[in-house]
Amino acid sequence: MAATRDLSKVRNIGIMAHIDAGKTTVSERILFYSGKTHKVGEVHDGAAVMDWMEQEQERGITITSAATSTTWKGHQITLIDTPGHVDFTVEVERSLRVLDGAIALFCAVGGVQPQSEKVWYQSEKYNVPKLAFVNKMDRVGADFFSVVEQIQKELGANAVPVVVPIGKEDNFRGVIDLVTMKAIYYDEDDGGQTFREEAIPAEKMEKARKWRANLVEKCAEQCDALLEKFLEEGDLSVDEIRGILRRATIARRVVPVYCGSAFKNKGIQRLLDAVVYCLPAPNELPAVICERGGGQLDPDPDAPFAALAFKIVADKHMGKLTYMRVYSGTIAAGTNVYNSNLEKRQRIGRLLRMHANRQENIDEASAGDIVAVVGLADTKTGDTLCMEDKPIYLEAIEFPAPVISISIAPESRNDNEKLGEGLRRLADEDPTFTVSFDEETSETIISGMGELHLEIIVDRLRREFGVVATVGRPEVAYRETATTSIEGPYKHVKQSGGRGQFAHIYLRLEPLNPGEGFDFVNEIKGGHVPSEYIPSVEKGVVKGMLSGPYAGYPVVDMRVALYDGSYHDVDSSDFAFQTAGRAGFKELFGKARPQLLEPWMSLEVTTPEDYMGPATSSICQRRGRIESMSDQHGYKIVRGMVPLSEMFGYSNALRTMSQGRATFSMHFEHYEAVPFALAEEIAKKRREAKKVH
Repeated sequence: MAATRDLSKVRNIGIMAHIDAGKTTVSERILFYSGKTHKVGEVHDGAAVMDWMEQEQERGITITSAATSTTWKGHQITLIDTPGHVDFTVEVERSLRVLDGAIALFCAVGGVQPQSEKVWYQSEKYNVPKLAFVNKMDRVGADFFSVVEQIQKELGANAVPVVVPIGKEDNFRGVIDLVTMKAIYYDEDDGGQTFREEAIPAEKMEKARKWRANLVEKCAEQCDALLEKFLEEGDLSVDEIRGILRRATIARRVVPVYCGSAFKNKGIQRLLDAVVYCLPAPNELPAVICERGGGQLDPDPDAPFAALAFKIVADKHMGKLTYMRVYSGTIAAGTNVYNSNLEKRQRIGRLLRMHANRQENIDEASAGDIVAVVGLADTKTGDTLCMEDKPIYLEAIEFPAPVISISIAPESRNDNEKLGEGLRRLADEDPTFTVSFDEETSETIISGMGELHLEIIVDRLRREFGVVATVGRPEVAYRETATTSIEGPYKHVKQSGGRGQFAHIYLRLEPLNPGEGFDFVNEIKGGHVPSEYIPSVEKGVVKGMLSGPYAGYPVVDMRVALYDGSYHDVDSSDFAFQTAGRAGFKELFGKARPQLLEPWMSLEVTTPEDYMGPATSSICQRRGRIESMSDQHGYKIVRGMVPLSEMFGYSNALRTMSQGRATFSMHFEHYEAVPFALAEEIAKKRREAKKVH
């Protein structure tokens, strides 16, 4: 029997936002005010608890999602601080998959920025209830109500302010709580630890009443009984507002909006209150549906154990750490679990509650917990852990494919083994980081989500595994596809004394719409090709698609139909039909007017007006398309689309042309055709380098 625990007092939340909106600073204040830390760590000093990696401290950005537990008003809060940089989107994806609620952070100056949109839509994919916090209210150009409007218009959310600011920029002094109708001022002498509630100043009362009426009206709309009371009396009680606000937030019909300045220690305690009042406990959400084997999982500590492994970390002291979210049941340290994806029993050595990169040993974990495990050597991200007598499969986590590759080699030949081990462990951690070996050039190729992603990988190899590596020029993950349908036969015949090889097939190739992948169709009638050889043909086709005949890149978005063929009673075999499938596909594909595709990125450049001309021309020079231009707080925002292959080194170029005042962000959108002349040039270079075979 599991130890009794009140699940309604548990919150599993994440903080998500665009890069530099202040996620880690907010996390540090949450830990400080809830008593978890006794000193505030600052990101710019490299002292933030949640940014524990050396690379994070040096760059002042979050790279990996750090988990920690704290308490507030009798509630246990597990907090995950996620990265905002697009190269580390995998960390956001896997965190949102297992969280019950999220704080969406917005900069009071920048508002809704590109990565804000991306992480918002990622959270919508997993139906995560959210509340919003407008940070940096002390900065020049801060505009709380403009950000609320952007959340409503650009994200389509029903954003409802629950507090409004008292002053802004240098005059930001506190907030007005629209639920209790009190003004809250923070004491700057003790870092905002103490605050006082006072009557709302007369000059702020009109604004407070206006936004209180908005809050009450939005709450009343969520419940017929409360709407009736509101229409009769014109107001609702504090308990009624809190109750309906909570229910509407959990149902994702409302996004409560708070504000403050984490750096100036204002507004964080009210945000913690909101986590407790508005975001759901594990038992207030719909039951988790199993993909196979178990129907649905209720968060019951006495039910059979089920958990999802959502993150792997290579710890230099403890080996492999597996983070898991327990959805049902209870598990103790030292017991066995069943990995249903691997169909393998594994032993839980130790259970740990994490505090960034520090650990606290615990005896057991039960439904609603997010914990780390030592001992699950073969478990990968997305694997289901359960009981062997009740195997289930939870929906796996989908990750984007890498878009950039570089070759890597150790400076010292003696480090070959260490390099292989380091890359293997880092690839275990990060599903968007892949390692392959090019047989033709004898090079190790690493692939990831961007230049910074791979730069961090190389840096970690040096620091954590003691391998100094040299890297080649970045290479884009091009793809090949056909532009026209084609069909025809292919016959594989080989006689070498004794038993020969024979396979005869007819294939039809048809291009599919972008993103539709690969479809193999069996149209054989009358047994012209025996059924046992049809999977062999498909395997051969798939092998042929790994390296297209045009430029040696993977082939995508194709339907291949096997519609006729013949076989030999003695000489036909699995190998012969695989060979025919591979060679037949390559031969036909080469005649189907192949086309080279390249990844295109959405780009947003923020620049002072003085540098608008150089910024826009720099996009056009890189084959980019400018789609819109707008003004925001004295800056120009240029949005457009650019091919990734032209964007290497853009960060330095933009910094130079704007004297360091312009910034940009970009993320992958889709693949587009490479211009013919450029595609021919790329294909020629690949053939000369013997990478087409």
